[in-house]
Amino acid sequence: MANLIDCKRRCAFTGHRPEKLKQAEEYIISALYAEIQYAIADGFDTFISGMARGVDIWAAEIVLRLRNEGASIQLICACPYKGFEDRWSATWKSRYRSILQASNQIVYISPKYSPDCFQKRNIWMVDHSSRVIAVYNGLPGGTRNTIKYAQKQGIDCHNIIKGI
Repeated sequence: MANLIDCKRRCAFTGHRPEKLKQAEEYIISALYAEIQYAIADGFDTFISGMARGVDIWAAEIVLRLRNEGASIQLICACPYKGFEDRWSATWKSRYRSILQASNQIVYISPKYSPDCFQKRNIWMVDHSSRVIAVYNGLPGGTRNTIKYAQKQGIDCHNIIKGI
């Protein structure tokens, strides 16, 4: 686990792909925006995105927008492996690549795809954070696993969307 002194002002995101969410994208983005501003007010200055379609990409774009508006914050992209986005639509690929270019740091968790690369990425993000902002629908999967791991590690979790 990373040194807590290094992580105390870091916040990671976890959440579902768009097709698993029942709320409109605009609603979720608005809730993410408010929660990120709340985290900044609490002293968080570094945000970690797992760079998946949906919540991760939306959160990263918000962090970059706030940074461009003058917030003294940074974005770390925790990518499961190089080429993660290769099978996405052109629009999602473009958003992903723009975020990488604008980020402060890119970390590739695994050198190539493996069955556990996503779980390794999620563990890495939690181990390098002291808060997790979650968009969680209550169903099994990587988001739930990330929240459970964070709670086990004593990391503060904020599920910002209830009943989705």
